[in-house]
Formats: sequence, C-alpha cells, structure tokens
Amino acid sequence: MSVLFVLIGISMLVASGFLIAFLWAVKKGQYDDSYSPSVRILFDDQEEENKETKENKITAKKNHKS
Repeated sequence: MSVLFVLIGISMLVASGFLIAFLWAVKKGQYDDSYSPSVRILFDDQEEENKETKENKITAKKNHKS
C-alpha cells in the first residue's frame, strides 16, 4: 500500500513538471504562429473569388427560375 503512495507522489511531481514546462513555453512564445499570417495573405483573394463565384451562381439560378 505504501508503494501506491510513492507512485502517486512521483506522478504528481512529473505532472507538475510538465505543467511548469508547458506554461514556461507558452510564456516564452514557443507556440506563437508567425508563419501562417504571411501565407494566409496569399490565399485571401482566392477565397473571396470563390465566394463571389458561388454568389453569382446563386443569383443566376434565381434569375433563371423567375
């Protein structure tokens, strides 16, 4: 039974170590994404063109049915 308490204590130490390491990494900016915004700007126009094309198709269908 005492082994169980030792294992629980060790697991709590390991878990707190991982939590501290994660919080340190977040605070230092390890997970900041600096690449996606520079790439996203290249694809914004394509998404807007796709939306406009879909809207034009919907408008054409409505006009055709009337």
